[in-house]
Amino acid sequence: MTPQQVELVKQSWSKVAPISDKAAELFYGKLFELDPALKPLFKGDMAAQGRKLMAMINTAVVNLDRLDEIVPAVQDLGRRHVGYGVKDAHYDTVASALLWTLGAGLGDAFTADVKTAWTEAYGILAGAMKAAATG
Repeated sequence: MTPQQVELVKQSWSKVAPISDKAAELFYGKLFELDPALKPLFKGDMAAQGRKLMAMINTAVVNLDRLDEIVPAVQDLGRRHVGYGVKDAHYDTVASALLWTLGAGLGDAFTADVKTAWTEAYGILAGAMKAAATG
């Protein structure tokens, strides 16, 4: 990622973070709309799950310019997700739901450059998770 892309992700996230509960609700609604078969993978309180998701995204965004420091935790997350039944193809669905949610939350501020930056960031993190899950 370029430093400009890192900054775009951080700036855009600062606008989403204050509405993180709503963003999580939108995200999971879109995720289950895109692939209803994913719903059974989530057990328990979805509001709590949403808070965990938003906290994880926040940690990733805050440390985006120091990826080497968070990669081990991201890899652990990838290994844990295998146990939850997550498959490689699910990462694409998550990417679609995430980008849709960011677009809904940011409106006109979700420019092509912001979308590209988020796509790059997600690709790096999801790639690390998938690699850890398979090896």
